[in-house]
Amino acid sequence: MKVVKALDEKNVEQKKDDEVKVEQEQMIENKSGYIRLKKFHFIMLLFLLVFLSAGITTFALAFGKEKIVTVAPERSEFNKLYEAFDTLKKGYYKDVNQQKLVNGAIDGMVASLDDPYSDYMSNDEAKSFHSSISSSFEGIGAEIQEKEGHIIIVSPIKGSPAEKAGLKPNDMIISVDGKSLQGMNSTQAVTLIRGKKGTKVELTIQRPGTDAPMTVPIVRDTIPIETVYGEMLDDSIAKVQITSFSTNTSKELVSTLNDLQKKGMKGLVLDLRQNPGGLLDQAVSITSMFVPKGKIIVKEEDRNGKIKEIASQNTGSPDLPLVVLIDKGSASASEIFAAAVKESAGVPLVGEKSFGKGTVQTAADFKDGSNLKYTIAKWLTPNGNWIHKKGIVPDVEVSLPDYATLPIINPDKELVLATSSTEVQTAQKMLKAVGYDPGREDGFFDENTKEAVIAFQNAQGLPADGVLKGDTTMKLMDLLREKIKNSDTQVQKAVEVLKGKMK
Repeated sequence: MKVVKALDEKNVEQKKDDEVKVEQEQMIENKSGYIRLKKFHFIMLLFLLVFLSAGITTFALAFGKEKIVTVAPERSEFNKLYEAFDTLKKGYYKDVNQQKLVNGAIDGMVASLDDPYSDYMSNDEAKSFHSSISSSFEGIGAEIQEKEGHIIIVSPIKGSPAEKAGLKPNDMIISVDGKSLQGMNSTQAVTLIRGKKGTKVELTIQRPGTDAPMTVPIVRDTIPIETVYGEMLDDSIAKVQITSFSTNTSKELVSTLNDLQKKGMKGLVLDLRQNPGGLLDQAVSITSMFVPKGKIIVKEEDRNGKIKEIASQNTGSPDLPLVVLIDKGSASASEIFAAAVKESAGVPLVGEKSFGKGTVQTAADFKDGSNLKYTIAKWLTPNGNWIHKKGIVPDVEVSLPDYATLPIINPDKELVLATSSTEVQTAQKMLKAVGYDPGREDGFFDENTKEAVIAFQNAQGLPADGVLKGDTTMKLMDLLREKIKNSDTQVQKAVEVLKGKMK
């Protein structure tokens, strides 16, 4: 507490000479007595001030709403931290931002856990984190994670700019608008990648199995909150895709299933491919629709090895014939669902091995709006298996055609006669897949490749100049995506397996 003593200055009027003389004479006559009185008052005043200060401080600490001084318990383990803080604050050659030092210390503590799913988030980063699971947001629409010092795409969201641009699970993002992501955590990377609808961002991507990185321009958009998409196939079979486990996913699924039942649904293919996960409570709620009441859905194991079992509440129709599709983009809550229906309800899984995320996170909000997301437990399958970094192997393994994994082509790049590159090789494979065989797939743009491009442009009503760029490149990739969707070997196999269950 600071005590401030205000002193008022007194203006002394000029006295007449004789009055001044009389006053001076009185001061001289009483000099010794005046001095003794002043010392006594001064000592008493000091004593009084000390006494009042101590009393007021004690009262404030005991009864005040806001404590003036917070006395922390002795924590010797923080001595080195305090010393480092003070050293930098006093000795660094530039002025330092104290809050940045504190944030950096917290970042360092979290980074030392060596856990890609634990993050410290600033105010802005925390807002971004919360919006991604509870409402629509503006960005490219892709789930990412930090893995071994790199930023990896777990899965693009259905219908998002990321999916339309051709991003795939396990693509490594090297840079954003030329800024390297080396050493960044996933939250910091998200802050760079996200932005306002209509703005453009350029990602430099390294795809597994390709030699050279590629630049992918993406126009940001609003990422919808809708997470469930349903349709009727042939033979009374419905297909429902869940793109993530967000706040309202269980309600969306109930509504979609009710609608499909009215249309004659007698069997269901549930598509969890490229679903990066989400909220645990949504995963449990949705799994309860297909697992008999009382059967285990998931187990949580804490740091002491104590296991908590979560059982099905059976709020749905576990007798509905079901097959579940998974792939390497299926992670976290998707894997909880897939493992539960497989082990507790005997539901077959079709597709590819899943991503392999077997931990549970929670988030703690600080008063300043920042946030700490950290891992609190392992989750285990009903049979006690930990699938972390292993994934779930489906009962029936089926891959998509080779052309489904082709890298994207930058539409800003011009591919012309006599050029040779990996982009040309990719374009040749795409042309062949959609019915315009260039006769070679070695990456050299020859006359036959040019003729294939011209034929493609004529068929699509585009200027037929034989150059792959802009609208021609975009249309080629659009047709390839349409072909992948219409010739989905994994869905075809899931339908085949489901028909065997429906007999």
